[in-house]
Amino acid sequence: MIKIRLTTLLSVGALGVLTIPLLAHHSGAMFEKEKTITVEGVVKMFQYTNPHSWLLVDVKNKDGSVTTWGFEAEGPSTLQRAGIRPSDFTAGTKLKITGHPMKDGSPAAAWVEATRNDGKRFDPREGFKVK
Repeated sequence: MIKIRLTTLLSVGALGVLTIPLLAHHSGAMFEKEKTITVEGVVKMFQYTNPHSWLLVDVKNKDGSVTTWGFEAEGPSTLQRAGIRPSDFTAGTKLKITGHPMKDGSPAAAWVEATRNDGKRFDPREGFKVK
């Protein structure tokens, strides 16, 4: 009886330790959840990959230089449930995009929504909603 309890306790403890990296991976601690930024630019590349997709957008600065902003989203399966496909954001697509910016001021953010110049709006969080 003691052996069974000890084995159970050790198994539960091992599972708890193994899940810690999974929780850390999905942390959004690097983003300012209370702030949003909106930029307008042209899609440079849509990295539609696991575990997280990135929409890279070239934004023209006031001085004429260009800064590439990275907008992080979930993986392809969640984006597909939200109706977002790679063909929606091909290189050269003009858009306005909003996200939660990086705390360190880097030109990157967690993607909140994007609107193409044709008026079509995309919300990557729609993939989490039960339809």
